[in-house]
Amino acid sequence: MTVHFIGAGPGAPDLITLRGQRLIARCPVCLYAGSLVPPEVVAAAPAGARVIDTAALTLDEIIAEMATAHRAGLDVARVHSGDISLYGAIAEQMRRLGALDIPYDLTPGVPAFAAAAAALGSELTLPQVTQTVVLSRTAVRASPMPAKENLATLGASGATLVLHLSINNLAKIVRELMPLYGADCPVAIVWRASWPDERVLRATLATIRAQVKAAGFTRTALIIVGRVLAAEDAAESRLYATDHHHLLRPRRNS
Repeated sequence: MTVHFIGAGPGAPDLITLRGQRLIARCPVCLYAGSLVPPEVVAAAPAGARVIDTAALTLDEIIAEMATAHRAGLDVARVHSGDISLYGAIAEQMRRLGALDIPYDLTPGVPAFAAAAAALGSELTLPQVTQTVVLSRTAVRASPMPAKENLATLGASGATLVLHLSINNLAKIVRELMPLYGADCPVAIVWRASWPDERVLRATLATIRAQVKAAGFTRTALIIVGRVLAAEDAAESRLYATDHHHLLRPRRNS
């Protein structure tokens, strides 16, 4: 018996990995975060499977379901949104399972920031613009941020900044990032990335708040800040340059 932690991807049912889909299809117990994982993802569970939306459950109740399955020798698909390594709340579940000597493994998923970049038609790293992406969030009602992970520190490099779980903190984000990135810095908001009702807003730090207020976004929105969003004429990568040689493309004799 094994508990399989599975990243379901950002929302679109066909963005789950093959491994994740196959695990769901063979597990007689499926626990999924129904607030963010669409029912279509867990529809692959076998006939007669115990399928439970854990959105209303506590950690103790979730672990109790896993322990019951363990005693019965039944594999569990534990399905979370996006990629489980980012804000997946799996660490505490794994600690509990370890204490109970219940086996588990992890299957990664497509992260929401990748789906957001696809929706924008953007590359988040461009030569001579930025080569770094910072994935973070701000504190609203969830756990407080570590003292050294404030926006002033994270934004000091000017890297592409992707903020999860922070749309209700937009005023603070704009206030703290504007001195670092400039009022004219491009900002994109991707709401429900890859879902059928996905929406995209593009603005600047100076104008984004008005657009978000008009749209009424209050959750499931990613905030992306950076000059990379408006760098259509960025330098080309050296990777495919005719005078760039490497092991797989050695120098040619003229």
